[in-house]
Amino acid sequence: MNRLFGAKNTGPKPTLNSAISNVDTHVESLDVKHAKLTAELTTYQQRMSKMRDGPGKTALKQKALKILQRRKMIESQRDQLQQQSWNMEQASMMTDNLKNVMTTVDVMKDTNKSLKKQYGKIDIDKIERMQDEMQDLMEMGNDIQESMSRSYDVPEDVDEAELDAELEALGEEADFESSLGIGSKEQDGMPGFMVDEVPQFVDEPPEQGKVKEVAG
Repeated sequence: MNRLFGAKNTGPKPTLNSAISNVDTHVESLDVKHAKLTAELTTYQQRMSKMRDGPGKTALKQKALKILQRRKMIESQRDQLQQQSWNMEQASMMTDNLKNVMTTVDVMKDTNKSLKKQYGKIDIDKIERMQDEMQDLMEMGNDIQESMSRSYDVPEDVDEAELDAELEALGEEADFESSLGIGSKEQDGMPGFMVDEVPQFVDEPPEQGKVKEVAG
């Protein structure tokens, strides 16, 4: 039976890309043959252009006619194979697009399941309660800060009239003390901080004349 119908092919099945590659290879071989026949026709044309009418020219014309027929046959085969290759390329593109669509759908399904699983664990009411608690804590913190930053026994508003009165009173008090000699420790042109002030580590106070010289 195997001799009549052949043995079952157990090899890998041809793919669409391999079929396109085989057709393209065949087209390339036909292009080579087509170029060769075109070169032969050009040679016959050049030879016949230099010959007179006669049996020799007629014989060359017959040969050129056969070559032209073969070239047309090759052109027809090449056109058919190119069309087949184009059709298979379109089918390959559609197959690739379909695979991409199916992959996208699978990814979307998995993502949808994952999102449902994750969002199913979230309690919206719990989140809202937590937000309310956070807001209450923030308000409480602001109240605490405001309370801690309060000042005690300090008048909040002081106008310019009150300031002028206070400055005038201080000026009068300074003039009164000056008239009584209170707080004036300057003697003979010597600054107050140099009068009768002897450091504790000095055994004897300096002489008055020397103090004046240093002050001068």
